[in-house]
Parts: sequence; structure tokens; C-alpha cells
Amino acid sequence: MMKMYWGTFRKVLMGMLERPMWMMLLISLCVMSLVYANRTVWDLPVGVIDQDHSSASRILIRNLDATPKIAIKVYDSLPEAKRDLGWRKLFAVIIMPQDLEKKILHGDSIVVPVYGDATNRLSNGQIEQGVMSAYQVLLADYNTTLMLKSGFTEEQIKVILSPIKGMTLDLFNPGISFAAIIFPGLLAMLLQHTLLIACVRVSILLRSSPSGKPPIPVYLGGLSALIPIWLFLSIAMFVLWPWVLGYRQIASIPEILLLTFPFLIAVLGLGKLVTECLRSVELIYLTLSFITTPVYYISGTIWPLQAMPAWVRTISHMLPSTWATKAIAGVNQMGLSLSDVWFDVVMMLLLGAFYTLLGIGVAMLHDTAKLRMLMKRIK
Repeated sequence: MMKMYWGTFRKVLMGMLERPMWMMLLISLCVMSLVYANRTVWDLPVGVIDQDHSSASRILIRNLDATPKIAIKVYDSLPEAKRDLGWRKLFAVIIMPQDLEKKILHGDSIVVPVYGDATNRLSNGQIEQGVMSAYQVLLADYNTTLMLKSGFTEEQIKVILSPIKGMTLDLFNPGISFAAIIFPGLLAMLLQHTLLIACVRVSILLRSSPSGKPPIPVYLGGLSALIPIWLFLSIAMFVLWPWVLGYRQIASIPEILLLTFPFLIAVLGLGKLVTECLRSVELIYLTLSFITTPVYYISGTIWPLQAMPAWVRTISHMLPSTWATKAIAGVNQMGLSLSDVWFDVVMMLLLGAFYTLLGIGVAMLHDTAKLRMLMKRIK
């Protein structure tokens, strides 16, 4: 039995190395991540219309232009700015209202109209943060000047204007990069999808051999030959490429391998179930192509699991990528220890065993149905 296992293992592994189509995964990853090469958005073009022409409005415009996210372009009229906004030359248009300085000095409420391009939520959020930050700096300067004239000391002003000093600690994916937020989930999804395709293809090739249904050692040898290749891919994707892009990573290579291995086991179990349920190359490839995007959205990477309906959250917990993203991101980005994510590792192993047994059960049902049909024909 061991001879059959190692023979199939070597044959499948050498075949994968001789025709390294799995390297397309790295090429695909490089192409997809090129859009994040700058790590974040900088110098978003924003139009400004100054209707007040006061020192306050000019200070506010300078503060906006000083932020790294915004590049100010001054317009004389609103229709011209809205036209450029419609042609995607601007991400937003900000209007400095009349009597801006007077209202600030009188303590009246102020509304600064902002026309934004709602098709891009990332840029809108960055611009909104820049406007709020610049406005708070302007108010702090005016309040400081007024309080100094009223006899307050600088220490008293600091206590009044900033009674609480906040301190931010970087925990999960710290930094300024939008890509660093979605990267762990994206990488886990890529590994899951490609390994599913590979294990299904190997299973079908073994089953379509002239000898018929392969023995268990042959089947296990063919599938386990995929593990070394995808462990190598996990190092390239979770360690090497994030390092090239400059994203924070804490976990060592052995820790990444220890977390990736149960994830691969769970995916192989899922592949067994998919193979037995569909049993057709065309159906399997078509199904995997259509379910990848929905699986990515319900995995908790794009939308928090806590905000999902209970039944959607249940489906998400049945996916190996959900637990893998949580465990790998926790250790590699949040600085957790392996003991902190042991439950996620156990869940991946349980999912692998569950899907494998379920796949075996489906296969037995198919074999029983074939046997019954054969017996009917004989009779």
C-alpha cells in the first residue's frame, strides 16, 4: 500500500512540476496587486469654489491642499466644477460658503457643501476625512486666538480644547493601505479556489484511468502530492509578496506553514465533496467559476460577519477560507500567538474531516445506485 501511495505521489508531483500551470496563480496575484503598488490613494483632485474670500476660507483651502490625500483645484463657478466632476476629472467639489469667517467668529453653525462622486467610496471617505481634519485645525486656531485674547494661558487652552489625549495602537493591518485590509482574505480565496480546481482535476484523472476506480492509497497519494506545491505558494503569497509590497507581517514562515496546512486539508476535503457531487469536469469548472466571487463576499473579508444574517453567517462558517483568513491575519497582522488561534485551526481540521466523510457518503450512494441499476438490468 505504501508503495502505491509513494508511486502516485511522485507521479503527480513530478507532473505538476514539469508543467507548472500553478505558477499562473503567482502571475495573477502580481497583476491584481499592481493597482495597490502605491499602497493608498494620494493627491485626489478636488475642486474648490471660494464664495467668502476671507482669511478663514483661504486658510481652510490651504489646510485642505496640505493634506496628502487632496490636491486642490480652484474654480470660479459651480457649473464648471460640476462639469469636470461629471467627466471624472474631479473626485469632489467643495464650496466655501459666504460669511464663513463671520459665522465662525460668532459661533454659528456652518455647513460646507461637498459634491462627491458616489461611485467611488474609497476616495469619498478619504476626502471626507481630509475636510473634517482641515476644518478642525481651522477651528482650533480661531479658538486658540480668541481664548488668548480673553486671558487664558496656553496650558489652559490645551486642557479645554483637548481634554482627552487619545492614543492609537496598531492592531489589525495597521497602516494607510487599503490593500492591506483585504489582502489576507484575497490570498486565502486564491489558494482555496486554485487548490479546489487542482484536487478535482487530479481526482477525475485518477478515476478515469484504465484500471477504473483507484485504490485508497493511490487516491491519497495523488491528493497529498498537491500539498507541497500549495505550501510553497502560501509562503510566496503570505510572506514574500506582502514583503515586496511593504505590508506589515509578523508571523514566521513555520507559523504560516502550520496555519496553512490545516487550511489545505479542509480544502481537499471540500474538493472531495465537490467531485463526488458533480462528477463532471465541465460542471465542476463552471460551478467553481461562478461561486468564487460569492464565497469571497460572504467570507467576512469585505463585510463583517457580525453584520450578516444568521443563515448567511452559518454558510460563511462552513467555508475553510473564513477560518483561514481569521487565523492567518490574526497571527501575521495582529500579532496573536498560535495558541490564540487554536480554535480556528481545529475548525479547519473538522471541516476537512466533515467534507471528506460527506464526500465518501455521496460516493457510496452513487455506487449503490449504480449497483441497483446493474441488478435491474441483470434481472
